[in-house]
Order: sequence, then structure tokens, then C-alpha cells
Amino acid sequence: MNLRSLLLMLTMAAMAALAFLNWATLAAPAPMSLGVVTVEAPLGMVMLALTTLLTALFIAYVLWLQGSVLLETRRHGKEMQAQRELADKAEASRFTEMKTFLHKQSQETHSALMARIETLESRLLARANESDNTMAACVGQLEHQLRAPGRAVE
Repeated sequence: MNLRSLLLMLTMAAMAALAFLNWATLAAPAPMSLGVVTVEAPLGMVMLALTTLLTALFIAYVLWLQGSVLLETRRHGKEMQAQRELADKAEASRFTEMKTFLHKQSQETHSALMARIETLESRLLARANESDNTMAACVGQLEHQLRAPGRAVE
């Protein structure tokens, strides 16, 4: 229980105790002016009744205000939950889109890299064949020069 509630309860208890202890004085009739007419009534009882009525109205207003705040808080909570779900769906969509994009980029890079490797491999094979042919021609020319008729082999 917070300090305000405790103070309010103590004040109400003190008012109830004063009313109980001074009941005879509160119930004693006295002349009371209503503005236009004067009547004989227990002034203490009228004041006590008006205070009770004011207290009841105040409590009703506080309960109504608290109820409207609770309803508003609940409505805001539902809206926040809906917005959170919408944001989660949007984030999941972005992740899916990014995954698709990265997969596509990876495939494009892989296919470009494989095409480049195949080109380099075909060039390397052509170069190796050319080197083999050149080497064979050189060896053939050397053999031809070594076996030529007029040349003595030492």
C-alpha cells in the first residue's frame, strides 16, 4: 500500500471516529438556511451526508478514470502487438529476399568463375599442344641435320 492510500485511509478512519464519538452533536437539530427558506434539521447529519456523497462521487470518478486508462492501455498493447507482428513479417520477407539475392549472386559468380576456368584450361591445353608440336619439330630438325648425307657424325 503506498503512502497516499495509507494517508487517505487514516483520514477516513479519523472522520468516521469523530462522527461516531460526536453522534449526539451531529444529530442535534439546528436552524439551517437554504437560501430562500430556513428549516430545522440536524446540520451535522446534512454535512456528513454531503461529505459521503462527495466521497462516493470521487471514488466513482477515480474508478471510471482508472477503467478508461486500463482500456486505453489494452488497446495500445494490441496495436503494439499488431505492429510488432507486421515488423516481424517484413523482416522475415527481407531476409528471404536477401537470401534469394545472395544465392543468385553466388550462382552467377560460380558460373562466371567456371567459364573463366574452362577458358584458361582450353588455352593451357592449346599452349601445351603447341609446345609439344614445337618441341617435336625441333627434335625432328635436329635428327634430320644429324642424319644428313654429307655430314659426318662424330
